[in-house]
Amino acid sequence: MGKKGGERPLKADTITKDYISDTNVFADVFNYYIYGGEQVISPEQLEERDPAEIALPYGADGAVVPVQKFRDAQKLCTVMTDGKLEYVIYGTEAQAKIHNAMTVRNNLYDALEYAGQVAEAAKSHRKELKKEKERKLELGEEISNEGKKSLTSDEFLSGFWEDDRLIPSVTVTIYFGADEWTGAMSLFDMMEVKEPRILACMDNYHLRLIAPMRMPDEEIMKFQSSLREVLLFIKYSKNPENLNRVLKDNEQRFREMERRAVDVIEVITNTGLKYEESEEKIDVCEAIKEIRMEERRIGELKKAQESARNFYNLGVDIETIAKGVGYAVDVVKGWVGLSPDVQ
Repeated sequence: MGKKGGERPLKADTITKDYISDTNVFADVFNYYIYGGEQVISPEQLEERDPAEIALPYGADGAVVPVQKFRDAQKLCTVMTDGKLEYVIYGTEAQAKIHNAMTVRNNLYDALEYAGQVAEAAKSHRKELKKEKERKLELGEEISNEGKKSLTSDEFLSGFWEDDRLIPSVTVTIYFGADEWTGAMSLFDMMEVKEPRILACMDNYHLRLIAPMRMPDEEIMKFQSSLREVLLFIKYSKNPENLNRVLKDNEQRFREMERRAVDVIEVITNTGLKYEESEEKIDVCEAIKEIRMEERRIGELKKAQESARNFYNLGVDIETIAKGVGYAVDVVKGWVGLSPDVQ
């Protein structure tokens, strides 16, 4: 079957980030989370965006402080709603391990996204006003505010006009671990304050999470991409009996899995799947079968070695032991610490 996937220099964060960046998987994530598995978002509707979020909040002394954060993947989705073109920004975070402050992290990503949009709106307005002024100067026209939008002092201060609108930002975290997610699920979960009057003055932020151990199988089955098999495999990776059941129930799809999906399975579960790096489609069922056969072979070998040592300690001759365990005499001699030349 080729070399073991785990022998390649696979890195969990790199592999998972590359995987969820695929438009088919990305669309599948939000079709599940927002629409319950209904195929509303198509890969063709997604436009790649630079995942670097940059905002310039003002410091206490009035200085501009640059802040930069990086999402794992971010895409702009264009949809038609009631005949009107609408835009939504979707972001995903891939986690191989539990991040206890994921709620704050995602909240920051969304806030920086909105701050960036406000900054871009202000930049766009300034550019258009400057262009209009230059055009009038070039034509020798009188520069006046007649026929132009009259800016209020508030609009001038913020750069965000009254009729400007933000594009919604939705961030979903995919936890690829095989353990229960124990991190906070909301901002309030990270606080000790329970006073209702204080909490009423605050806005809670909820973590939008996909985690296999939190999901019944029927929920995972709503995914249409290979993410379905990835989550199922991870969920039962520590339970061979249930994993065999899942492989059998979904045999056709597991026999033709894309390599990137199998890379995720291998780097997360360290199962020992063997396949060539050049293979685009992997038969996971066959790979697991080979692992089981190898495990049985190793188990039988260890049992034979233990039996041989026990019989040798009881004084049974090497030839009889070799015949009993089914291995060559020289092999058995090596097990019990004898030189092959010793009779």
